[in-house]
Amino acid sequence: MRPMRFIMLGGFLGAGKTTTIARLACHYRDRGERVAVITNDHASDLVDSHTLRSLGLDVGEIAGACFCGNLDDLITAVEQVGVAARPDVVLVEPVGSCTDLVATVIRPMQRLFASRFEVAPYGVLLKPSHGLKILSGQPGGGFSPKAEYIFRTQLEEADFVTINRIDQLSPAQITELERLLAEQYSTTPVLRLSAKTGAGFDDFAAFLEQRGAFGQRLLSVDYDEYLAGEAELGWFNGSYLVHGVAPFDLDRLVLGTVTRLQEIFAAADVEPGHLKAFGIWEGACSIANVIASSVPAELSRAATTQVPKTHLIINARVAASPASLANMVQQALSDIASTLQLTFTDQHTQCFRPGQPIQPYSAL
Repeated sequence: MRPMRFIMLGGFLGAGKTTTIARLACHYRDRGERVAVITNDHASDLVDSHTLRSLGLDVGEIAGACFCGNLDDLITAVEQVGVAARPDVVLVEPVGSCTDLVATVIRPMQRLFASRFEVAPYGVLLKPSHGLKILSGQPGGGFSPKAEYIFRTQLEEADFVTINRIDQLSPAQITELERLLAEQYSTTPVLRLSAKTGAGFDDFAAFLEQRGAFGQRLLSVDYDEYLAGEAELGWFNGSYLVHGVAPFDLDRLVLGTVTRLQEIFAAADVEPGHLKAFGIWEGACSIANVIASSVPAELSRAATTQVPKTHLIINARVAASPASLANMVQQALSDIASTLQLTFTDQHTQCFRPGQPIQPYSAL
């Protein structure tokens, strides 16, 4: 039996991993291959998982810890999504604040599960909005040096780096990013991609098809620095049932929620790593996101419909304390409720800082 192709794509919060994985999944599915997706986060109820399931994909979700300390659960999740039909390709999306994945996932997969999985080159998506600031050493890059440490170690361990969101960049900005990467990561291949439009996708997919000695870039990660970087980010996942006094515009609610939150974050001078909102009701689905303070909120999928109520999910990763973040979300929802005449019922919320990563299968 042919091994399953194991493709993991890393990258910082807001790099566009979910959109890229969705395009990859459709690419393999169109070729007649069975595809499974595994998402990962420190908290449950991910917008990413709901987004991918809304495309008809088989999605497993691992919550509670990043993959660098959770390989057993990753293998279990693959087995669970493969119960109905064994997948040909497994697409894996780690937490955007996770690093050291070659030592704790890629190499152990190659060593312990070689007969079951064929591991593809490990690619990391570069988030341009923060990448330009961090790589050029600009002050006020959006996060502290501790969080930037995670960003850089992600790039250091990649088999290849992909500059994503090129549809949002000028030719000069793309050239500058390529120059900076060539100077600082000279042995790492660099690709261009817009996961949204598909520009550069053929080259990206072709790179992932390569076989060879990948996963060789083992790092000596300072886990104290790593933990300190994650600890500067407040984590918020919230699930709400929203009722209107009359049918309301689902897109206006979802986009309005992230737009209002972005305004509140700006007023408080805190930087979002990513902010996502997902609204769904009886097949109608709306998704909006914010990836940085300097980038406008975007409605990435429009429902273009009126609904009497909706399930609304909010995921926010912000450089703020959990208590402050929870208060800012509550303020935004109160403002939206007043503006659109809505009632929000809190079904489940989590707000915290991530805990210490563990390394049960580290290759070092």
